[in-house]
Amino acid sequence: MTPILFVLAAGFGAIGRHLVGQMICSWQALLIVNTAASGLLGVIIGADLSIDTATILGIGFCGALSTYSSFALETQKLGWLWGSGYAALTIGCACAAASIGMDLV
Repeated sequence: MTPILFVLAAGFGAIGRHLVGQMICSWQALLIVNTAASGLLGVIIGADLSIDTATILGIGFCGALSTYSSFALETQKLGWLWGSGYAALTIGCACAAASIGMDLV
């Protein structure tokens, strides 16, 4: 059952990322989904869930919701100055969201 739920969770995560991308500019959408996925992953880690549930939600859903490859491409596309600022902002927001998520549980 876990593989089926994993695939479904990953599908919902990818759809969520796509929907946010349709509503908001590219770099802003990536910032939002990567921060949200990090925050949710913090909650999942802090919640002491079963291994199967943590895998389904943490790796399946959050992994598909977030995107490192698009983040890297967007950072490169923004150029050295703006890309560096964007990378620092994204990493800072993701770390803060994960920390807050773990503290919420």
